[in-house]
Amino acid sequence: MKLTWFGGTTIRIYIGGAILVVDAAGAPDGIDAAELVSGADVVIESFRAELAGIDAVQWKPRRLPRLLDASEELPVVEAWAAGPGVVLVDAVGEPPLLLVAGEVPALGRWADGAVMVLFGDGAGLVRRGGIVLDDAPPRLLALAGDEAAIDVAIPALRDRLDGTGLVALEAGMALEV
Repeated sequence: MKLTWFGGTTIRIYIGGAILVVDAAGAPDGIDAAELVSGADVVIESFRAELAGIDAVQWKPRRLPRLLDASEELPVVEAWAAGPGVVLVDAVGEPPLLLVAGEVPALGRWADGAVMVLFGDGAGLVRRGGIVLDDAPPRLLALAGDEAAIDVAIPALRDRLDGTGLVALEAGMALEV
C-alpha cells in the first residue's frame, strides 16, 4: 500500500494493484485534479460521495482465496462509507484502510490490523486519534494535516500509542506501508 496525501482530504492510494483517488477536486492550488485522477481505477469524488454504507462493527475484510480457487486476476478493490466523512477500503492481501475526515465510527475487531488515515486540524487530529487509540488501536495511524496540526497532534498522541505506529503524512510525498 502506498499513500500520497496532497493536502486537505485529497489522497491517492495504490492498494491491491489498483489506484484509488479521493477528493481530487479538493486538491490544493498547483495540483491538477485531472492529472491526479489520470490512471486511477477508482475515483471517489469526496468524503460525501454516494458510497454504499456498511456497519464498521460487523464488517470483516475479505480473505485471500485458497490457491485452488485463485485466478490470475487480482480481486477488485472495494470502498464503502463507514459513516459521514469516513471511507473504508478493502483490498485482498492488504490491511484494511480507514480514511477518517468526519467522526470516528464504532469499529470491529478488524481495526487492530488496519491502517487509519486521519484528516484535519490539530484539535481534530487529537480528538479523532484519541477515540481511535482508546477504542480500537490500529496497526498504523497516519496523520494528514498541516505542520501546525501535526505539531499539536503528535505530542498529544505519542504517549498513548501502546504498539500502534504513528506517522505524519507530508503533502506530495508518498508513504509506503
